[in-house]
Amino acid sequence: MAKTDPASLGSLGDPTSCHEPIDLAGTLPEVACAMLERMMLIRAAEERIGDAVIEGVVKCPCHLAIGQEAVAVGVAQHVRGADRVFGAHRSHGHFLALGASLESLLAEILGKDMGCSRGMGGSMHLRDVAHNFWGSVPIVAATIPIAVGAALAAQMDGGDDLAVSYFGDGATEEGVFHEAMNLASVKKLPVVFVCEHNLFSSHLHVSLRQPADSTCRYAVAHCMAWKRVDGNDVVAVAAAMEEAAEHARSGEGPFYIEAVTYRWRGHVGPSEDLDVGVKRKDDLATWKKRDPIARLAKAMNMEIDWQPVREQVKVAWAQAKSAEPPAADALLSRVFS
Repeated sequence: MAKTDPASLGSLGDPTSCHEPIDLAGTLPEVACAMLERMMLIRAAEERIGDAVIEGVVKCPCHLAIGQEAVAVGVAQHVRGADRVFGAHRSHGHFLALGASLESLLAEILGKDMGCSRGMGGSMHLRDVAHNFWGSVPIVAATIPIAVGAALAAQMDGGDDLAVSYFGDGATEEGVFHEAMNLASVKKLPVVFVCEHNLFSSHLHVSLRQPADSTCRYAVAHCMAWKRVDGNDVVAVAAAMEEAAEHARSGEGPFYIEAVTYRWRGHVGPSEDLDVGVKRKDDLATWKKRDPIARLAKAMNMEIDWQPVREQVKVAWAQAKSAEPPAADALLSRVFS
């Protein structure tokens, strides 16, 4: 259990901190390498998506998580079996971190039939149950109670499966977040709440929205175990998720993880300096020094070679772009039950 102030991010909220290479003590080299490769894939994929938005090829709204890759990859290390993972509106990384198909993600964003939602959902409606990703939706906080329901189902099934709920700090201001937290705590449900705290909800900094900058105080209010971590340290995130998963699987109830991170792009779209038309604070260059990919690579004493992963994305993009769109009659047959 973290012994820090549940209402304050402390040094984790300071962009001048946490620039050093991460601590790899106890991490197997092959595990570190796999996590680095997965984070690089997520970033390269999102950079391609961002470029496609600029080119006008992608028409649907795209919320990019460039700079936040360590959260998804760290959490995915301890997802297994029939666990149910739920995303939000910024979930490309959550989807890919679990091993879901890059081609199906890009095809979905392009509105193609081979997309993970058969071309009917776009960037914010992703799903791949075979890889534990049960869905994402654009409505803020909407998947939180669904994840709690999935945790209740897992509990009733009698095994040790759990649910994971991803959301941002802005979602903690929605009433349904607190209702879901309360039910999960009362019923001791096996759910891990993962708050990707990137300090901004759309264009508003947390200091303009909340009386304190850490959302861990909500876990305390709901009598829930919690931990705050550097969300740009993939090893720290994985360790927190390991603890959380063990807690939830053992019948001890829900666990709350606050992963402090920072998105490099705007709330929606590829621009680095805009958030819904409002200029962000001018500390992005400082936050970039907390780059989760660079920090892991430095800890591994290796140079990053982007060429192979960018070639992989290039090939997947070409395949997705050449795929067929859904048939016209799918407009009704796939949307309505």
